[in-house]
Amino acid sequence: MGIPLIQQTTIASYILKKKLSGQKRYPLAMMLEPLFQCNLACAGCGKIDQPKEILQKRMSVEQALAAVDECDAPVVSIPGGEPLIHKDLPKIVEGIVARKKFVYLCTNAILLPKHIDEYKPSPYFTWSVHLDGLEKQHDKSVCMDGVFEKAVTAIKLALSKGFRVTVNCTLFNSEPPEEVADFFDYAMELGVEGITVSPGYSYQHAPRQDVFLGRTESKQLFRDIFKIGKERKRKWAFNQSAMFMDFIAGNQAYQCTPWSNPTYNIFGWQKPCYLLVDEGYAKTYKELMEDTEWDKYGVGINPKCDNCMAHCGFEGTAVDDMFAHPLKALKVSMFGPRTDGPMAPDLPVKYGNRADATAIHIPISSIQRRSAETGTEANH
Repeated sequence: MGIPLIQQTTIASYILKKKLSGQKRYPLAMMLEPLFQCNLACAGCGKIDQPKEILQKRMSVEQALAAVDECDAPVVSIPGGEPLIHKDLPKIVEGIVARKKFVYLCTNAILLPKHIDEYKPSPYFTWSVHLDGLEKQHDKSVCMDGVFEKAVTAIKLALSKGFRVTVNCTLFNSEPPEEVADFFDYAMELGVEGITVSPGYSYQHAPRQDVFLGRTESKQLFRDIFKIGKERKRKWAFNQSAMFMDFIAGNQAYQCTPWSNPTYNIFGWQKPCYLLVDEGYAKTYKELMEDTEWDKYGVGINPKCDNCMAHCGFEGTAVDDMFAHPLKALKVSMFGPRTDGPMAPDLPVKYGNRADATAIHIPISSIQRRSAETGTEANH
């Protein structure tokens, strides 16, 4: 089981209360970025493209906990940058756990052995260690040799001390599905609680734009991976809903719900989501929810969103679908995503000429290129 029962029941109770109250927009997981500085410079990262003075900024403990209280989401994910660089992070985590929020501390794990004794095992605290595949692929992804080995050593250390541990994995292009399946097998053998997986989003500020998957390529890659898992009779544990996994396999046509994963960082509340970094900031959570023009974002609505299938945008939609259609969700949970047959049609494009998308660095997949050359239509 990728998510413990106590966490499942807490979140389910939270969602039911929100639905019964008639609230349309509410958070599921808050993204808390206490700094942008990192000790790596990954090829697909758009978060560290900041001036030196910004990279040196730190969110205070008081600011972080006030934002957690203001948002009041049941889950708090702490990405970065590399959060373990922040000297007051143990106090931030302690404060969030004391509020009985489920904390996922996202780390590349290089500094984890040095700082692990500053944290206490808890049902409310999880190390989420970044691994983008087996050794060759991961070290290529983070642009540094030896990081995979350090991360695996840190995972084993954390598990030995009784911590909850997951791995988070972003898949980029040119990744053979057999190797990804091998990685999922390896992660399960390590003994981690689950895997959080997502297609790489094409950050405008990423140092390389040729590493990202197109939308159709993403769906086919995940279909191929899940098919291999079924052939091997593997039961991989994912730290995500079954309906999200069905979505990334191309079987659901979802629009994102960016408000389900609001982001607070050193600039304030980021509009509209964790991935779009140039859309402005709100001073308060209330202002974020009430003043953000949500209808201007989404697949087929804004070209910046077109290749996004990331969990921070679509997990909320998948969870909502699971509550609306429990029997469908149960079937997917029992048998896994469908890996053959037609894919669900993508959402219609509403903003005009697709050529606009190329002006903001959204990569056109090889499948889309072939479709353009032959004059046939492809999924966006």
